[in-house]
Amino acid sequence: MRRLSLSFLFVVLAALPLRAQGQTEADFERLFTRALELHQAGDILGAIDTYKAALTISPGRADALSNLGAAYVRLGQYDDAIGQYEAALKAAPDSHATRLNLALAYYKSARPAQAIPHLRRVIASDPQARNAYLVLADCYLQTGQDEDAVSLLQPRAQMFGDDLAYAYVLGTAMLQIDPYEGRKYVDRIFRAGASAEGHLLMGIAHLGRQDFRSAREELAQAVKLNPRLPTAQSLYGRALLSLGDQDGAELAFRRELEVNVNDFHANLQLGNLRRRGERFEDASAYLERAVAIRPGDLAARKLLADLRLQTGRTEEAVDLLEGIVREVPDLVEAHVQLATAYHRLKRAEDAQRHRTIVDQLNAEAAAKQTGR
Repeated sequence: MRRLSLSFLFVVLAALPLRAQGQTEADFERLFTRALELHQAGDILGAIDTYKAALTISPGRADALSNLGAAYVRLGQYDDAIGQYEAALKAAPDSHATRLNLALAYYKSARPAQAIPHLRRVIASDPQARNAYLVLADCYLQTGQDEDAVSLLQPRAQMFGDDLAYAYVLGTAMLQIDPYEGRKYVDRIFRAGASAEGHLLMGIAHLGRQDFRSAREELAQAVKLNPRLPTAQSLYGRALLSLGDQDGAELAFRRELEVNVNDFHANLQLGNLRRRGERFEDASAYLERAVAIRPGDLAARKLLADLRLQTGRTEEAVDLLEGIVREVPDLVEAHVQLATAYHRLKRAEDAQRHRTIVDQLNAEAAAKQTGR
């Protein structure tokens, strides 16, 4: 069975040099050529220094900026890489390769929501960019947009043929929307032989039915066959947590993040577990990443607000909670927390306003119960 992995090559882009005063094009080309040699030889730090030296001569050279971004990616310095790719795009806005690499830097640094608009532009300019479709679909999955993933991939069955990566990503999304249709993709993967991917999709189906014991068995097989399959450990952890095995779940979530730092549920659950265990610094890192992955997720934002209240970062908690009650004005617990936060900030009028809202919401709920 073919491995379900995506490979991406950083492309050296050609652009016209912008000659700096007092320097020559030959100086830039000499440094740029040397930087490429160091980069290809694996001397990433040397390549970075040499690209920077070249860019002091021609600061607007898109090829050097893009390659410098690629070097930073090799070191895992995604923020630096993103800065260089964005500068390269300003110099060469139509560069398909640079935009794809920028999207991948966002994707690899747990910011799929920011990768999405760039990936959309990539496939708009290159409708045959197969890998871009798969990465975009995975970004949709990570941000909870299962229907968008299906809409993106389902009409492109002819483009992907019997590609099992396609069946896996589409099947993962489809199981959340239409389990019957999703099973067709499960069957396609199983026909290719016993695989971690097939067991993973079966585990997703069982989780959807809240059959946690069956899900645990399928997902245990998935992680046994391929412990580095993205989302497998996270889903296994969710099944274990639902069955009361907190230690096993925590281990599975940590293993997931070793493979895939972008996994929303692993970050969310580890953040919550660390919060309960009063390991607040770790909890903050996990929950901040979960919110970055899914900025609109109510549970993630609420847990982060809880943590901010616990650790005395009250004004930050207020910002989060005010955003939540704007979206969900009848969420009693958020109003209770806001009243608490405003009381701590000595904003008595605001605290009383939210206590009044809590009383009104509780009275409405009681009236509905009495009516029934």
